Amino acid sequence: MYEERASRLAGAVVWTNTPSGPGTTRVLPDGCMDLLWNEGRLLVAGPDTQAYVPGGAPAHWAGIRFYPGTAPTYLGVPAHELRDRRVDLADLWPAARVRRLTARVNAADDPALGLERVALERAADSDPPDPLLRGIVAALDAGRPVAATADALGLGARRLHRRSLTAFGYGPKTLARVLRLQRALALARDAVALAEVAARAGYADQAHLARDVRALAGLPLGRLLGH
Repeated sequence: MYEERASRLAGAVVWTNTPSGPGTTRVLPDGCMDLLWNEGRLLVAGPDTQAYVPGGAPAHWAGIRFYPGTAPTYLGVPAHELRDRRVDLADLWPAARVRRLTARVNAADDPALGLERVALERAADSDPPDPLLRGIVAALDAGRPVAATADALGLGARRLHRRSLTAFGYGPKTLARVLRLQRALALARDAVALAEVAARAGYADQAHLARDVRALAGLPLGRLLGH
């Protein structure tokens, strides 16, 4: 069973996923990066460009999902280096430090709370993320074209692309597609008709919606929604 709540870290989400039976978990692209706990290990999930399907037997997971663009500031690694990857935190931070943090999280009453404390401490010791990144996300999530976003924020197209690779793991066009996918899924889960979903989310038509969902999520929209 999957559960989530807002974190005390601005914009972040704390979540847990406990297996409740057989079945495959599918993690869809959302523009975010996560600090993860899995059966006593600490990992980092980089930004996805396609659906991620964990292998192996169902397992207990907990995580803190950082607001798009903020994780590289807290983790100290450019997002594009972790694109479509899950890596041990010890590959990014000193091993001795990770062992201490792992012991703390494992000793917590709830691993998700332990992860949240780690993230809050890291944020307190880091410079705040560039507020311009929220402007990029807000503009693209509102459906503004990439060129118009660059102009509105005073960035050239090349500079916007470089900033996006570092912060989000991919260029602004890919980020815009990922955010559009999430808008479409939210509308579809609210039982909005698919033709209206396509129009409101920013697709050319319903066929465009279907193609893009399948390309990013790996399944038709109906199967994603459990229809």
